[in-house]
Amino acid sequence: MDKLIIDPEFRDKIPPLTEEEFTLLEENILTDGAVFSPLIVWDNTILDGHNRYEIIQKHPELTYAVQRLVFDNRYEAISWICKHQLGRRNLTPQQKKYLIGQRYDAEKQAHGGDRKSAEKSTDKFCPLISSHQTRATIAQESKVSEGFVQNAAKYAKGVDAAEEVLPGIKQEILTGAIKPTETAVAAVAKAEPEERPKLAAALKVTKDGRADRSKKPQPAYHKAPPIPSKRADIQKIAEISAEMERPRFLVTEESMLHSLEGEVGSFIELCDHFFREYPRLLSDDLYKREIIRIMQTLKQYIVTIEGGTAE
Repeated sequence: MDKLIIDPEFRDKIPPLTEEEFTLLEENILTDGAVFSPLIVWDNTILDGHNRYEIIQKHPELTYAVQRLVFDNRYEAISWICKHQLGRRNLTPQQKKYLIGQRYDAEKQAHGGDRKSAEKSTDKFCPLISSHQTRATIAQESKVSEGFVQNAAKYAKGVDAAEEVLPGIKQEILTGAIKPTETAVAAVAKAEPEERPKLAAALKVTKDGRADRSKKPQPAYHKAPPIPSKRADIQKIAEISAEMERPRFLVTEESMLHSLEGEVGSFIELCDHFFREYPRLLSDDLYKREIIRIMQTLKQYIVTIEGGTAE
C-alpha cells in the first residue's frame, strides 16, 4: 500500500463528510471490493481522496489507483483543490464562497502576489499575472461577479481567522449551522489578534441576541478512533460546563452596522446577477427607466436619513 501524506492545509480545503456519509462511503466501497475513484496526489501528498485513503488503510485488501499531478508550488496545488471541489453539486453557498476566496488567494500567490509585487519584480523569466486578471478568470469560470470573488477572499480569511481562535466554528459557518453576515466574518481577520476571540464568538449570536443552538449533522474529519464511552461522558460534561460559563455577547450598534453592510453587499450582488442573466434590463431603454425608477426609492430613503428632501 502506498504511504501517502496528508497535508492539513490541503485537507481542510475540502468540505468533510458527516459520520453517516463516511459510513455509507465505506459500505459502498466494501460492497464493490475496490476503490473506483483514484486518489489524486502531488509529490505523494493527497489532493483528493482523504476519506478513501482512510478506508484503504482500514481495509488493505482493497484495490485502488493513484493519479499523480504536477505543480510548480503548493499554491497551484491549493488552487486545483479548490477548483476541483467547486465542481461538486452539494456545496452550501458558504462553502462555495469559501472555496472561491481560497482559490483567488492561492492563485494570486502562485502568480507572484498582488499587483504591487508584480511591479517590483525583476525576474524577466517569470511573468506575473495581475490580481485583476486572476479575479476576472475565476469570476467567469465560477459564474459570479469580480466583486463576489474579491469579497469571497475576505470572507475566507475571516473564516480561517475565526477557526484559529475558536476551533470548530469554521464548519458551523460553512455548513450553515450558523449564519453570520459576510461582513461580520470578514471583520474577524481585519481585527487585532486580541479582539478576534470576541468577534468570532459573536458570529454565533443570532439577530435577537441569543446563541444559535440549532442542531444539524456536523461534518467531522476522521483522524482518530472514537473515544471510549466513559471518557466521552466526562468530555461531554466538560463541554456542557464550558458552554454554561462562556460569556454571551449582546448585539450592538456596531454589529448591526456589519449586518447592514452585508445586506447591502448582497443586494448589489443580486442586481449584478439579474443584469448578467437578463442583459435587456439595461440595454432596453424602457426596462432601464423602470430600474432607475425602482432605485429612486433607495435614493429617497438615503435622503430621508440624511434629513433632507429629494430634488
